[in-house]
Amino acid sequence: MFQTFEDTSDPSKVKTRVARLRKALRARKLAAFLVPRADEHQNEYVPACAERLSWLTGFTGSAGLAVVARESAALFVDGRYTLQAPEQVDTRIFEILRVPQNKSSDWVKAHLKKGDALGYDPRLHSVKAIRKMEEAVCEAGAVLAPQEDNPVDAIWEDRPPPPVTPVVLHPLEFAGEPASRKIARVRKTLRKNKAAAVILTMPESIAWLVNIRGRDVPHTPLALCFAILPAKGRPELFIASKKLTPDVRKVLEQDVALRKPDDLPAALAALGKAKSRVLLDPETASRWFADRLDEAGAQIIHGADPCLALKARKNRTEIAGTRTAHRRDGVAMCRFLAWLDARAPSGTLDEIGVTKKLEGFRRQTGALKEISFDTISGAGANGAIVHYRVSEATNAVLEPGTLYLVDSGAQYLDGTTDITRTIAIGEPTREMRRHFTLVLKGHIALAAARFPKNTRGVDLDPLARVALWDAGLDFDHGAGHGVGSYLSVHEGPQRISKLGTVALEPGMICSNEPGYYRAGKYGIRIENLVLVAPLRKVKGGERPMMSFGTLTLAPIDRRLIDVSMLTARELKWLNAYHARVLREIGPELKGKDKAWLGAACAPL
Repeated sequence: MFQTFEDTSDPSKVKTRVARLRKALRARKLAAFLVPRADEHQNEYVPACAERLSWLTGFTGSAGLAVVARESAALFVDGRYTLQAPEQVDTRIFEILRVPQNKSSDWVKAHLKKGDALGYDPRLHSVKAIRKMEEAVCEAGAVLAPQEDNPVDAIWEDRPPPPVTPVVLHPLEFAGEPASRKIARVRKTLRKNKAAAVILTMPESIAWLVNIRGRDVPHTPLALCFAILPAKGRPELFIASKKLTPDVRKVLEQDVALRKPDDLPAALAALGKAKSRVLLDPETASRWFADRLDEAGAQIIHGADPCLALKARKNRTEIAGTRTAHRRDGVAMCRFLAWLDARAPSGTLDEIGVTKKLEGFRRQTGALKEISFDTISGAGANGAIVHYRVSEATNAVLEPGTLYLVDSGAQYLDGTTDITRTIAIGEPTREMRRHFTLVLKGHIALAAARFPKNTRGVDLDPLARVALWDAGLDFDHGAGHGVGSYLSVHEGPQRISKLGTVALEPGMICSNEPGYYRAGKYGIRIENLVLVAPLRKVKGGERPMMSFGTLTLAPIDRRLIDVSMLTARELKWLNAYHARVLREIGPELKGKDKAWLGAACAPL
């Protein structure tokens, strides 16, 4: 199994650990300390040695920030974790606050006195994040105090070692473009910005750039490393030599100079000595890089990591690959859903057992490299926890008369998948069908949208919500996120959300996942991945429009749809989608599975 089910959260140890941290802070003359859920690369998934927030607070979500002061402490989480955090964290020690309604900078300003020092590890916070915190600290009359060594690490006994897993080459048949050509394209961006070099701190950018993959973090095939790409001269890749086999080293050395991680400070100093103009992404690069470059005398140009936009626009090979991956994954999903439909009404299935079965169907494809994230397997009330992670302690039975939400994905060499389906276990109530259909209306509105050039995710996000808004309902997460090509399942810079300010472009992959969550009862989400199609003329129109092409191939539960709530256009879309699923997946199934799919895709 790629997923484990032990409960890693232990609130009983929080009090002792926080007390030890406060003792360490007093020794350093710090009034408070920031503990983010981050590593040196700002990864979504981090190695075990970087799970500082989880170790200290018990909170296991993929995003969050704790602030520990002398006599108070707060944990800041977003809308995905408002139900999960209170269940994992001792709320007598940590006040749990939801962002963006609450800002950590405001809390810090209110809890610091004049002359106080707020400690932080500059390797774990982006340039942008610390810049915002600086303003609040100054208003309080306090100071920021970067720490050379992290006080959490100093008290963390039995801290896991850094990962050293082997790097593998990502073949050209899946990447579609050699590293040399990608490097040349990035250099065009450097020339445009009149930059002498760019510092690459995101392993996914480097993985894309030089066509490598690794296993240093869970579920995302990354090798932890840094890189410096100059406008002229040989790029430098800073990576542990133990990760490189002779064959991999030989191929990489055709395009980059291989360096040890310990050589990075000297390389940054050399850029400063040359008074170089260095491009640094304030959103993704840590403050440590900005401080080093500034101290060395470099001229920092703040701008986006140039690999992000290039990586997001998939090439023909990657698009063909993701289509193949989604057909393969669709077969596994349909086999799973047929099995679930046959077994679930008995009331004998539980969340863990179903999760294992789903991974088993994907393994049977013979192509599964990993799952793309821990499967969200939520029965009944657990489905209302947006990023629920089932454990032995929370494992629930799929009971008749309830809803089951399963959000899962796979990593294949030719593509990354992410799909959510909400399934009726037995007979759904009228209320369940109403809520499900409202979510479906939002899903169809986004899937069928046409939009002009320069349309941003923030412009499209309301389409997924209007039907829910009309009913006085909403959901507290974005309507969609970017997805990589055998890389991160949550890829920037594009997203369909209230924060999605990057224009969508042809070749980008996004999720389409509106939802509704009734706390203590059930959760509903319908998620497909979609590909942004090129501009095309609209018959009778004046401007060419882009659109989405749906990649995911699996039926949407017909039993949960109130057809009377759908417009003729919505019904047409749904029937056409199911006809396509049957046409593309049906020939790959046999016997009962094929018969089930025929019934599941029958027109409404």
